[in-house]
Amino acid sequence: MPTRDETVQFGADGRPLTGTLVAPAIKSPGVLFVHGWRGNQEQYLTRAREIAGLGCICLTFNLSGNAPSDREHDSVTREHNLRDIIAAYEFLVARPEVDKNAVAVVASSYGGYLASIMTSLKPVRWLALRAPALYKDEDWHTPKTQLKKEELAAYRRVALGPDENRALGACAEFEGDALVVECEHDDIVPHPVITNYRAAFERAHSLTYRIIGGADHALSEDRWQEAYTSILVNWATEMVIGAREQGSEPRVQTRLRPSPQRGPATPA
Repeated sequence: MPTRDETVQFGADGRPLTGTLVAPAIKSPGVLFVHGWRGNQEQYLTRAREIAGLGCICLTFNLSGNAPSDREHDSVTREHNLRDIIAAYEFLVARPEVDKNAVAVVASSYGGYLASIMTSLKPVRWLALRAPALYKDEDWHTPKTQLKKEELAAYRRVALGPDENRALGACAEFEGDALVVECEHDDIVPHPVITNYRAAFERAHSLTYRIIGGADHALSEDRWQEAYTSILVNWATEMVIGAREQGSEPRVQTRLRPSPQRGPATPA
């Protein structure tokens, strides 16, 4: 097994000591988890621990302004939360033990929508979306709480192409491996949204699609939570660990560009 050397310094009783840390050269895949609107990182901690057990470095975090008690709850926009996700991604890949060419993003609902857009701005090899939402492009800077629910519900029943929605456009450019999980009885993200996402992944190296039978959007029953965990861990094992064992070359998103019609897409 190849190794890497790192010069390290430490001390004993005030005396400086210099050493060489020798470690395996192989780095670990990084996995970023993104929760949905009004969610929190607790929803993904159990799954993160299971996937970390596969040899991955996992990061969960709380999106700003998503909790009703957060002082930014009524003012936070999609732009703010996209920047949150980019910051979390950059923190993860900056870890020396993370392989920058082997990053997965696991996201749900509102987080899945934003994570899809993020793949057009940062290299992502694996993308797992559960019940990814869709929002209109033109109200990007409108606070999330001010979006009209009735208009969104109607919008999510329409067939849309990659040229009509920023998230779908990002998925159309994605060249890694994707997982799309649908909740059968989801009244927040209905079936047409999932159809739009699946159709958009036209350049993906692979696309895996699963339905959680009987499940609602929130996975409000334990059996639905367990089903999602099983789907996610099995997919991660096949994609992340399988690629490592086979020594396959990384397939990451290469056409990284912001959508020119949207305004700022990365932190200033």
